[in-house]
Amino acid sequence: MAKKTIAAKAVRKPAMNRVSRGVIAGLKQAVAHARGEISLPARYYDVPGPVHVKAIRTKSGLSQSEFAARYGFNVRTLQEWELGRTEPPSALRAYLTVIDRFPETVDRALQGAA
Repeated sequence: MAKKTIAAKAVRKPAMNRVSRGVIAGLKQAVAHARGEISLPARYYDVPGPVHVKAIRTKSGLSQSEFAARYGFNVRTLQEWELGRTEPPSALRAYLTVIDRFPETVDRALQGAA
């Protein structure tokens, strides 16, 4: 009995564009960083540290509802942060840091004044 041979189809890889090459390069960097093989510049992963939300609000002289309304937070979320049950994500920690350091500038920006 003769053996059947199946001709292997040539598997063609999709063409790599600039974006896919960049994604693959970034993933390789992330893996190397996770393994401790390389260190990445701080700007790639440095996020604001913990913030003391209640102290920032108290310094402003606003109640929880006033602070939440002025800066666009949900009151319940603000309460959770103040009680330490949850922590604001990094972008909001940055926003809270700016509110703490430059409240007048934030107020002017939110009101649309220059």
